[in-house]
Amino acid sequence: MVVVRVYLGLAAKGHEIPARVLDKVRSVIETAFPVPPEVIRGGEWHGRGVSLFGWSNEPDDSRQPPLLTESGGRVLGLNGHLADPADANRLLGDPSAGDVGGCFSAWVARDGELSAATAINRVCPVFYAETPELHVVGSRALLVHLAAQQADRIDHDVLALQTMIRQGFFLSDETPYRGVTALRPSSRIDVRDGKRTITETPLPEAAGAPDTARRKRAAIGELADALLATVAPLRDLGEPVNLALTGGRDTRILAALLHAARVPFRVTTNGLDTHPDVILARQIATQLKVEHTVIAPQQTAERDAVLVEHPLSRAWETLRTCEGMTSAYETIVSYLPYSGKPTMSGQSGETLRAGSLNLLQTDLSDKALLRRINNTFYKDEKLFTAEANEHARALAKPWQARKNRLEALDHIYIWYKVGRWQASARAGSLRRGDPVRPFLDNRVVRAALALDQGWRLSEEVIYSLILRFAPELRDVPIEGKPWRFVEGMKPPRWWERTHVPPPHMPTTKTGGGWSWRTSPGPDLTDVLRQQVLGHLDALTPVVNPDEVRALFADPVVKKPATAWHLYTVSTLLTGTYPGKEPEGLERIPVSKP
Repeated sequence: MVVVRVYLGLAAKGHEIPARVLDKVRSVIETAFPVPPEVIRGGEWHGRGVSLFGWSNEPDDSRQPPLLTESGGRVLGLNGHLADPADANRLLGDPSAGDVGGCFSAWVARDGELSAATAINRVCPVFYAETPELHVVGSRALLVHLAAQQADRIDHDVLALQTMIRQGFFLSDETPYRGVTALRPSSRIDVRDGKRTITETPLPEAAGAPDTARRKRAAIGELADALLATVAPLRDLGEPVNLALTGGRDTRILAALLHAARVPFRVTTNGLDTHPDVILARQIATQLKVEHTVIAPQQTAERDAVLVEHPLSRAWETLRTCEGMTSAYETIVSYLPYSGKPTMSGQSGETLRAGSLNLLQTDLSDKALLRRINNTFYKDEKLFTAEANEHARALAKPWQARKNRLEALDHIYIWYKVGRWQASARAGSLRRGDPVRPFLDNRVVRAALALDQGWRLSEEVIYSLILRFAPELRDVPIEGKPWRFVEGMKPPRWWERTHVPPPHMPTTKTGGGWSWRTSPGPDLTDVLRQQVLGHLDALTPVVNPDEVRALFADPVVKKPATAWHLYTVSTLLTGTYPGKEPEGLERIPVSKP
């Protein structure tokens, strides 16, 4: 979620918002905004029965639109960024305008009315709650919960946390906080004269796969135009965009996109000169005539063990930043002062390839795809209570009912992998600035979802876009696996114009694959074990205690991701955050296998 800006709207059910609620909101922002208190600046707008608060760690309002924009008796708060800042005026009239480009959510307030809306992937989220006195709508779930609570306490929705233990993020619209719900993608919440309504626009239905080269080019046109529009404003920044480039698919299309849009950029690649990422990135940079910097990994003396951060410190920072909606298994980018320097990476490029869940599949039969849906929602059933499993199955039912399994998995990716996991996990890096993410753009996602899932999954769409933007890259191999659409493709005859991609460059296996997170060793396992088993009573509403004990029975836990998820939820429920940052914790030694 974009925590560069934080918003909270209040709408009274009576005539006025109680003064104690306004005072409480002002007092809890330092708890809910995970940046140093001294860098927070805020603004407020108050009308008849409605208030809108905004806060930011940006040094000023040089990034447009401003934190709060007033016009014609309305005030706008924008979380994220717009492809064209001038579209802020359109959002003042309709915060749910579906054809506005950018990655954002919007709040609009006026006398007696409060509205908020998500874009198509809700990666900039909106959360809402209700009390006997008022409606609360905000961009941080904990802030919404604190504002809605009459007492100074936090009530957790323990049953909702079953999905955090299974997957490390939410596969629902629930949150860790009782009474707080995430607004769905392409949805709008309106409160008028104390009454709330929610309207939802379904995700686009994909057209059939085009059957000729001409129709394919035409079908890709809207997606290509939407991608170009996301980067066009970068031409006038005064300094080149820094693109993290690899030998893979998603960053390659961004290099081609910036090249086609005539946006000045440079590229950096991490790795040794012999690694395919470096070799292929160098070829791409040469073909596109851009500066290329290689950052070699630090060479250190061989050691048989590493010292890692104590899990409690890691969990505290993850809970603080991601509000209990991302597992401490994930590595969250630490805080640095806000920077306006333009950066770009290939995050969420799977949107152009029918989503990561479909990309995991080699078997595309109906039975196999249904099994993927089921396993996504209720894997490891033995670990959970009957009530937790029943809850998970209820969440899966709407997706199981969809006849088009590819579409179901595609949309699950947008709703949850992007809209809940990425929205939460990327919060750390967004404290440092607001990078442009073309694959998260509202119009780009809309255009991508309108294309046949099977066609996108074949990777022909993304490959065609690369050649459309930068034909110079037609003979640069891809790293990893070959392009999916090449399988079974026959070499063209001499009179045919069909282009066959060059052979791929397999990923080089190196000794860098070991990770202390996935191979935690006995000492780290013991720390995880002590927290989880020592506070097992907090977890028993959703997990089977005997199965949890069995999980930690061996000296080294065999399912480290699940162990981390349990640890995260355990520390959340036992009050690690909000609270003082843990101090004096020793680092844990983890031996290399």
